Amino acid sequence: MTTLHTLGMPRMGAARELKWALEAYWKGETEAAALEDTARELRRRHWALQAEAGLDFVTVGDFSLYDHVLDMSCRLGVVPERFGPVGEAVDLDTYFRMARGRARPDDPRATAASELTKWFDTNYHYLVPELAPRQAFRLARGDLFAQVAEARALGHRVKAVLLGPLSFLWLAKIKGEGDKLALLDGLLPVYGEMLSRLAALGVEWVQMDEPILVLDLPAAWRQAFEPAYHRLQAQGVPLLLATYFGPLDENLTTAVRLPVAGLHLDAVSAPEELERVADWLEPHKVLSAGVIDGRNVWRADLDALLDRLEPLRARLGERLWLAPSCSLLHVPLDLALETQLDDELKSWLAFARQKLAELAVLGRALREGRAAVAEKLAESRAALAARRTSRRVVDPAVRARQAAVRPEDFQRASPYAERAGRQRAWLRLPAYPTTTIGSFPQTAEIRAARRDYKAGRLSAQEYEARMRAAIRHAVEVQELLGLDVLVHGEAERNDMVEYFGEQLAGCAITAHGWVQSYGSRCVKPPIIYGDVSRPAPMTVAWITYAQSLTPRPVKGMLTGPVTLLKWSFVRDDLPPAEVAQQLALALRDEVRDLEAAGIRVIQVDEPAFREALPLRQAQRAQYLRWAVAAFRLATAGVDDATQIHTHMCYSEFNDIIASIAELDADVITIETARSDMELLEAFAQFHYPNEIGPGVYDIHSPNVPAVEDMERLLRQAAARIPPERLWVNPDCGLKTRAWPEVEAALANMVEAARRLRGAGASGGAPAAALEAY
Repeated sequence: MTTLHTLGMPRMGAARELKWALEAYWKGETEAAALEDTARELRRRHWALQAEAGLDFVTVGDFSLYDHVLDMSCRLGVVPERFGPVGEAVDLDTYFRMARGRARPDDPRATAASELTKWFDTNYHYLVPELAPRQAFRLARGDLFAQVAEARALGHRVKAVLLGPLSFLWLAKIKGEGDKLALLDGLLPVYGEMLSRLAALGVEWVQMDEPILVLDLPAAWRQAFEPAYHRLQAQGVPLLLATYFGPLDENLTTAVRLPVAGLHLDAVSAPEELERVADWLEPHKVLSAGVIDGRNVWRADLDALLDRLEPLRARLGERLWLAPSCSLLHVPLDLALETQLDDELKSWLAFARQKLAELAVLGRALREGRAAVAEKLAESRAALAARRTSRRVVDPAVRARQAAVRPEDFQRASPYAERAGRQRAWLRLPAYPTTTIGSFPQTAEIRAARRDYKAGRLSAQEYEARMRAAIRHAVEVQELLGLDVLVHGEAERNDMVEYFGEQLAGCAITAHGWVQSYGSRCVKPPIIYGDVSRPAPMTVAWITYAQSLTPRPVKGMLTGPVTLLKWSFVRDDLPPAEVAQQLALALRDEVRDLEAAGIRVIQVDEPAFREALPLRQAQRAQYLRWAVAAFRLATAGVDDATQIHTHMCYSEFNDIIASIAELDADVITIETARSDMELLEAFAQFHYPNEIGPGVYDIHSPNVPAVEDMERLLRQAAARIPPERLWVNPDCGLKTRAWPEVEAALANMVEAARRLRGAGASGGAPAAALEAY
């Protein structure tokens, strides 16, 4: 038989049950038992889905209450001192304190949360482990063992999953001077203890995720794999080493030779490596072929896959396993929930549950022959043919416009040094000008109004009136606080990508296609199925309304072409560069309409710019060329006096700083608070020529930062960047926060800026004024 398995499943639940349970616990509305009950029920359901699809094992350990890397930090006892003393086991509140800076309301140990950054080239965020130079490791959390016992009690065969020791160390940061790799010897015994415990619990396989094998690794790291896995192989349970997100390339020989029982390859991003590994793999080892795309939502070409798999099956026999390319964490749970998508488009798609069904079809075809699944293959074949010939896919007007793009369309009229003078002349901002990144709290009232409007319970006029009231409130609060450049607050937007996807031709929006971004934060990526264009202005009316309420400049807020591309499920029948150009042309029209309407500060966010960078150095130059070109095409059509901002968050910028400069944005705002301004060093060393706003407080934590803390960060920034080019802002948008903490934090931020201007401790809006408001 052909063994079927998955590397992981979505966590949130069909109705985002985990999100609501987490947020209720964090607010103090429920206790730990209620949260654990929800988690246990979700695990049961997701294991049942795997079993019902015919998978041979259920995967245990992929579920997490916040983040799987944080889970490993806690299991290994990697808990920085600021989170308080840890007893024999890391408790739930310490776990959430590491994630958010605070476990519950009035947490007496509230502190700075762990650093958050992107998981390889995905939109999932992980908590960066913080290692001490002499870090000691110990088994400090037993959650995985408890989950194995749950699955075994339900009658399932179990494959457990662990983030491998080399990848754990690579993804971590070490404080002060120290060598992360030197900590491996002390780490491996704890992994050995975990493996022994899992074997004793009846686990049949352990999937060891080592995704760093798809990176350009230094020789010392590559050479560390073999001795490390020699030490781990004798723990009584077979190991399946799993890699994903790219080809192994020069690491292929290392992976094939490791003393493990099997190897999983991402055959979607590196299909050419399947046959090479099959040639080199020792005759006792399993080859797990990740043939179903775990990162996109398009239906698989089952005929083409069988054409490739049947010869491998003939060679490898039962040693050929099938799986998705990576964890299904990155796709929505179930297409069957989408009752409002039209039948044609729906027939082109597969979410997590449907991908398990595709695996089952492939497995049965390999066991019994194609005739046994002829009906399923015919259905797949018809859907693929319909998509290829659909009139919805190609728009001749879009293609003609792309063909007419000229080199001058990518250039501002004058260089930054000349533009800056014109912008400062009309803006007349003080030193250390203050602003925010764009969004303000999405209150229960705002969400209810949007829900009622979509359900037809609220008229368009009533909905517009409520959104205008929310915008007016945001503008008035910003004026009271003393912010210099305002935003309209984005009350009308459900999400920074979904909002635009709803209004762009060539995009579809799901009702339940939620994907976890971090913690309880979920997004609903648009599906880009055809050529993209802008039928009508998307933001102009809302932003010009906000500008009509104040003499201070209000920023136009747009999401950039690379981020719209990266944070959508993008079509796979057109190169990404061409899709990005279509998005850029649609945004170019919006930027010029905003300018024509009197909006002279326009922010085009690109938080995915670094995230989309290919994992391998060899592919980066090509990506950066088209990504920079897309941003410039979107933004270069304005007058010199119009100030273009961009925003990037939770990324390492050192290796792309030259390309960031090539974007030629007048101002860039970046996340730096959780890294204690470390990320600013790249801009300083590069002598970044334009203006920059390093984030001075972490918006993903409910903690209100003190004036002194933000003042300290600003002084660190001023030591690296000329003060005349510094802006003051939070790390990111404020939509997930509540108004009281937002007002308190922004008042402190404005005060910190005023202190650096030498204005004394005059503060922002007096507390009494805010309370009266």
